[in-house]
Amino acid sequence: MNTILLSALSFSWLVFLFEGYLDLRQRKTFKKSDFPKELEGVVTIESVVKSRAYGLDKNTFGFITGTFGQVENTFILLLGGMPFLWYTSVDIVSRFGYSEANEIMVTCTFALLAMIYEMVVHLGFELYSTFVIEQRHGFNKQTLALFAADKLKAIGLSIVIGGPLLAVLITLIQWGGPHFYIYVWLFLVAFQLVMLLVYPTLIAPLFNKFEPLPDGELRSAIEALAKSIGFPLTKLFVVDGSRRSGHSNAYFFGLWKWKRIVLYDTLIGQASVSEVVAVLAHELGHWKMNHTVKHLLIGQLHSFVSFYLFGLFISWTALYTAFGFSSQPTIIGLILFFTIVMGPGRLLGHTRNKSNQTGSSNAPRASVA
Repeated sequence: MNTILLSALSFSWLVFLFEGYLDLRQRKTFKKSDFPKELEGVVTIESVVKSRAYGLDKNTFGFITGTFGQVENTFILLLGGMPFLWYTSVDIVSRFGYSEANEIMVTCTFALLAMIYEMVVHLGFELYSTFVIEQRHGFNKQTLALFAADKLKAIGLSIVIGGPLLAVLITLIQWGGPHFYIYVWLFLVAFQLVMLLVYPTLIAPLFNKFEPLPDGELRSAIEALAKSIGFPLTKLFVVDGSRRSGHSNAYFFGLWKWKRIVLYDTLIGQASVSEVVAVLAHELGHWKMNHTVKHLLIGQLHSFVSFYLFGLFISWTALYTAFGFSSQPTIIGLILFFTIVMGPGRLLGHTRNKSNQTGSSNAPRASVA
């Protein structure tokens, strides 16, 4: 086994064990039987018991799926699963008169085969999570027909959006020369901005029904909250989240002065007006404290630096040969770089999570300031 592959596997297992340790600590919390004093008079003992039981089931399931995924990835690397899938894609497109030189065609075929593999291998876990765990705790509202319809829609969107996206990325990397990372970064920024407009208006309605929140006490209270902090609310929707789950949620989206708020119908059905407003106050607090903008800027900086570093590794032949490739496909370089070379970033992610938790604790203060 070569040094690069051995190092990648060793670090991967190190991260897996560390995250397993964190999950084990969380598991101990779920197993506690005492009632937190901070929650006295806020929630019932029964609610706490149910929440802990649900968290314990999710923790156990996460451990099983995480272990399966880690072992699966190890065997894929050791047995040469990635080069097998790539050269199978080359063979498929060659039957239609294309060669490996047509990298975009091979890349799209490779991505399609990888998506099919992922769906088939992990479908059982998704079904168990939805129709066993969520069902057991009273959250699942989906039927198998709706589950299948969602899957088919997601596959179709992956092909329609993912195919052209991959084609543009490969083209920019090959055409851009030593400064390709600038063009790739600019394209991704533009793509994300477009998706911020396209997703809520064209994609989300494929899965859920969005209707304006009727006039009444709740709408007036939300509009008053938005006005009190200067939130540029333009539209207020209710989404039929109850078609799939008993979980409740609320969120906002939009660019600049055109913001929209979406409430799950489950939230409206489960909470009082003041409780719904309190949930939104937390979410809008993030906007008031510019958390969304800060995270967006940090994400774009991370993206720019990542593609710049990728430019330093894209021609590193040893990286490709270490994982069984005799050629240097662009998409393979991207996958190996972001999963192997940038792997240590997963540990840094836990530090970012701590920062995000701090922001979440400050958000409610901003909404009432």
